[in-house]
Amino acid sequence: MTKPRISETDHGIQDDATVDYYDVMQRKMRDDGHLYTPLIIGAGIMHGNALEIGPGPGYLGLEWLKATRNTKLTGIEISEAMIRMARRNAAEYGYLDRVAYIPGTALDLPFPDGSFDAVFSNASLHEWEDPVRVFNEICRVLMVGGRYCITDLRRDMNLLVFWYLKRCVEKQEYLPGLISAHNASYTVNEIPDILSRSALAGAVVTKNPFSIIIAGQKPTG
Repeated sequence: MTKPRISETDHGIQDDATVDYYDVMQRKMRDDGHLYTPLIIGAGIMHGNALEIGPGPGYLGLEWLKATRNTKLTGIEISEAMIRMARRNAAEYGYLDRVAYIPGTALDLPFPDGSFDAVFSNASLHEWEDPVRVFNEICRVLMVGGRYCITDLRRDMNLLVFWYLKRCVEKQEYLPGLISAHNASYTVNEIPDILSRSALAGAVVTKNPFSIIIAGQKPTG
């Protein structure tokens, strides 16, 4: 039986030591081919100007830029320490002219209506204080016909899969962070109800062994 959800902080990762560790972990995921960039592209997000919510150290979006042409990316991140890391990584990729990271919260996206061709995010949904409000904001800043793809851990993952994730944490002092994120994540059955109360009610919800995947297109009418 899946345990009840336990809310997590909505302040992001702020301290430099944890940011450094998270960067190392995400870099390894990139090098091992475990980022969700192909999934983002598979959702039809392949062109134009995209918004990434909660980019962290930036690798998902930077790999998206690398895999696409004539694209630009804006990352909105609540952690100033993560923004500094993401900018450093963007410089390493040579993409400072294609990406901008700005401080802010997904609850009130600081962009005009219809600003983006696409919105994507990974591993931040469980931190959103009010997911309905964020889904509404995503719909607002998308152009008509724009696509979105939101992925995150799922609380109803198989226990053996979660055991594997815990084994992948190299420093035991960061294990509580993974457990907290897992406990704050949603189940596949919880997401449709949340979406039904938002402007993204028509989203398609699927899953893989680790994650929930929410994808769709802003209605044209």
